[in-house]
Amino acid sequence: MGIKERHERERGATRKAILGAARDLFISEGYRNVSMRKVAERIEYSPAAIYSYFPSKDDIFFALAEEGFGLLAEYGVKAFEQKQDPYDRLRAGLWAFYEFSKAHPEYFDLMFTDRSVPNLSQDFQRFEFFRRVTAAAEGDIRACIDRGQFSSRIDPAAALHVLWVGVLGVASINLAQRLAPGENPDALAHDLLDTILAGFTNPTLATTFIASECAFDAGSGIGAEAVRS
Repeated sequence: MGIKERHERERGATRKAILGAARDLFISEGYRNVSMRKVAERIEYSPAAIYSYFPSKDDIFFALAEEGFGLLAEYGVKAFEQKQDPYDRLRAGLWAFYEFSKAHPEYFDLMFTDRSVPNLSQDFQRFEFFRRVTAAAEGDIRACIDRGQFSSRIDPAAALHVLWVGVLGVASINLAQRLAPGENPDALAHDLLDTILAGFTNPTLATTFIASECAFDAGSGIGAEAVRS
């Protein structure tokens, strides 16, 4: 191994150590209560050395969020690859999000429930997979509307928000251990998804929520192939 390769490996290992220490501290002490100095102390580095990798605490968070979306992508791509029908693909994608919350609760907390972290929209260009999945899911909802399976009075973006918030709620309750002993969170998530999706089939149902515009056009035919790309 040459000097350059060894140096790059060492920098990679240090970067990984910084992110691991920061993630643990953010979870255990809260994002607001963690300083760059605390992160440095955790891995026995000087604060100056930490700043040579990440200019700020926010940069560390965004790097962790990027890692988290990469893990989520592994679940999402599998869901999209396994299902051909738009309805089945939509449900599988939402279930993958729920499974991600159980497999990687530390990332889920930071990305979706911690109110003290920076808003992801500040650097949303880094999370293109999530944007593509959102567009693909809206496209699947639109396909269900076009074939008469869902009410023509629902907006795909609004409907996706309803589904996402529902799954987010079940996942959060499960991670917070707010269910009574013996209550099955998986069964609750299953029932929630089926209930909401069944509600969309009601021809009189109309959404009122107005979602902000996404950078991807959900009506442009973006589907599973775009998610995999």
